[in-house]
Formats: sequence, structure tokens, C-alpha cells
Amino acid sequence: MLRRLLFIFVPIIVALLIFAGFSLFLSTSLNGKGALQVTSVPQSNVYLNGKLVGKTPLCKCEGSDMLPTGDYTLRLVPLEGNNLSPYEQRVAITKSILTVVDRTFGIGASSTGSVITLAPLSDNAVKLSITSFPSDASILVDGNDAGKTPLVLSSLTASDHELTLTKSGYQDKTIHLHTAAGYQLDALITLSASPLDATAAAAFTASSSATPTQGPKVLILSTPTGFLRVHAEPSISASETAQVNPGETYDYITGQDGWYEIKLPSGQDGWISSSYAKKQ
Repeated sequence: MLRRLLFIFVPIIVALLIFAGFSLFLSTSLNGKGALQVTSVPQSNVYLNGKLVGKTPLCKCEGSDMLPTGDYTLRLVPLEGNNLSPYEQRVAITKSILTVVDRTFGIGASSTGSVITLAPLSDNAVKLSITSFPSDASILVDGNDAGKTPLVLSSLTASDHELTLTKSGYQDKTIHLHTAAGYQLDALITLSASPLDATAAAAFTASSSATPTQGPKVLILSTPTGFLRVHAEPSISASETAQVNPGETYDYITGQDGWYEIKLPSGQDGWISSSYAKKQ
């Protein structure tokens, strides 16, 4: 079901991301207001700073429905699939700018999405800032190698571009966007962990059956957000690499004050707060 919806919504989302500058359609007479567009698969309730403001697809893009500038906590709660964890992200609303948020929910680290917005520059330069979860993803811009995330590019033209992120253990993600003179386009991309293919899964199952795992496990407990963030390092300021759900169990690797290091299904290691986990 999710795959069918994804194939329907992705072309629409891509088309919306392409339009020039994100801000050209907005009226400059709307002092101190900006626009927010949110799409998701499956459909989700949308909360801003804890207040329900509607369901996806949502576009606060016209007149008095637009938002005062500032930072907001955006929370998406899927209306289908009890095993899908909510998504929470800080987003900035800028005067006369459209911020675009897209999320495709999956189990554990299989979710993917993007947050795209513009920030005005003091000159007529063109910049593209690319951040990813997880970080250190390879970047292709219009098919050319541009480096790894996080990265800021300042050599692009004001035009349409194709951005592709790749990382071992994760599915490639491609989006189309439009850079504008005098603005920095900020792209925050979440990559989806690659599923095990049938052969690898069968081999893993056979290996597990032949040699049962004897090591300790970590059980994820209930959290205020409905999910628990996985960090690259044992620090809340470290980059988020994945999310895990209450009731799930993971292999324990090591621990230190307030943190457990666990192994994710993708094979990647990550750190979680021990306040919302129990070592078994």
C-alpha cells in the first residue's frame, strides 16, 4: 500500500520542488509571514508547536493562512499503520519563502524524507546547503560528484538541478530543486536503510539458527515522542542516524554513562539514551 501511494505522490512532490525560487508566487505585502507545505505517505495529522493544524497534504500558503516567521516544532503522526512512529523536526519559516516538508514513513530506519527551504543572502550569490541523516553521504549534483554531506556549494547557477544522495546500506534518494540568485537553498535529506535482499536474509536466518546469539539485548521503552532517536555519538548534539520504536529489541554493543550503543538492522551502530531503554 505504501509503495503504491509513494509512486503516486513522488511526481507531485518533485514538481512542487522545481518551481523557481520557492518565493516568486508569494506577496511581499505579507509582512513577517512565510508559507509551509507538508506532504506525507501515509496521510498524517500535522502539529505545529503541539497544536493540530490539519492533515497532509497541507499548504499554509495563502493570505492570512500563512505563518508568522520563526522556528516551529513540526510533528507528523501517521493516520495509518500503528507500527509507524511519528516524525518530529524543527523548521524555520522565513518571510515570503515557502518551506517544503515531505515524509514517507517506514518501519525503523526505513523512513525517508526531505525539508527544503530558502534563506536570503546579503548579495546575489547562489548557494546550496546539503545535510543528510545519516551524514557522510555521497552527493551528485546534475550527475557530477560534489562531495559528501554536510556540504555547502557556492558554484551553482540559478536554475533547475538534480540532487542525488548515496550511502552504503541506504537507498539512493534523488530530488529536483531550483536554486535562486540571492538565496541559499537548504536541503535536509533523510535516507532510508536498504532492506536485506532475500539471499542475505536467508543467510542471516540460517546463521542465527545455527549459532544462537548469546550477547545481551536492549529493549526500547516508551518515550514522550513515540520513538527514540539514534545518534552517531553518545551525545544529544550528535547527528541523528535513525529512529527506533518502543517494544523493539536490538543487540547491545557497549555502554557509557547515560547511553547504550546498539546494532541496527542495516548493520550500522548507533547510540541511544539509556533513560528510554533497558538492557536485558
